[in-house]
Amino acid sequence: MELSEYRPRPRLRVPGSRVPRAAFPAVDAHNHLGRWLTGGWSVPDVGRLLALMEECGVRAVVNLDGRWGEELEANLDRYDRAHPGRFATFCHVDWDDLARTGGRGLAPSLRRSVAAGARGLKVWKDLGLHVRDGGGRLVLPDDPRLAELWEAAADLGVPVAIHTADPIAFFDPVDERNERYEQLLAHPDWSFADRERFPGFERLMDALEAVVAAHPRTVFVAVHAGCQAEDLGRVGRMLGAYPNLHVDIAARIAELGRQPRATRALILRFPGRVLFGTDEFPPDADTYATHFRFLETLDEHFPHSAEDPPLMGRWRISGLGLPGHVLASVYADNAARLLGI
Repeated sequence: MELSEYRPRPRLRVPGSRVPRAAFPAVDAHNHLGRWLTGGWSVPDVGRLLALMEECGVRAVVNLDGRWGEELEANLDRYDRAHPGRFATFCHVDWDDLARTGGRGLAPSLRRSVAAGARGLKVWKDLGLHVRDGGGRLVLPDDPRLAELWEAAADLGVPVAIHTADPIAFFDPVDERNERYEQLLAHPDWSFADRERFPGFERLMDALEAVVAAHPRTVFVAVHAGCQAEDLGRVGRMLGAYPNLHVDIAARIAELGRQPRATRALILRFPGRVLFGTDEFPPDADTYATHFRFLETLDEHFPHSAEDPPLMGRWRISGLGLPGHVLASVYADNAARLLGI
């Protein structure tokens, strides 16, 4: 048998439960409903999505795929304008403007997008890992040329959902010590271990912290558990230091659920600064049920994914058993306050 064929069946006997519907109306504050990542609409049938939302108790979904110009208009027409109150689409900016104008067109682009109906700005990990200026130099989030963009978000009153870096293991050598070895073998382009091409993880986190600190009027949502789910100590320190910083849990329950006590303590300390989100597209009932189980129950040792083997690690997770008032904040109140939905 090859090691890749190994599928151990846990023999631990523990109580379990299924939570098909959120205890409080939820806002999935991190999802992708557009064409940016998939080439076609990631949700072909909007009516079926709305039915799923009703079934699971999800009252609204944040669509992070708005882009700009005609693509933003297409997303707004398909979701926000067709179904008021059920969707909130974020825009992007075109980083190629850094090569064209030195970044002078970024803030005006954001203003046009917000005037069209965008509810926030999505900044992906390509800023810091791939985006380069006209001289071929890598551009990180704390680049001074981006200051006007972050200040424009503050002036417009829209949050910045920022994804900086990736799991720490993606920056480690892809060898027998890497806990994401299987994942990186399947997706070698996800590795950022080459220091001649990519900055280190800590440099990227320092850039994220620097931009949050330098722009206290701007609301930042550092997605994926503050972009550093493996280091909740630093996440907690940053949340304590910067009132303009929020985080979401999207695509990180695998990490958060293997440290449930630390995760629970963090959320109880900052109940108004953590947003529910899944980053699973298209959304489905099983994904929502797993997330609800993670947040609401004290179940132990359950799968974080239906994949076999799970892409984000072979370990299992335990639930947080959050109290009702905290669940209400995480599920929807925090997103509603930031987005007005």
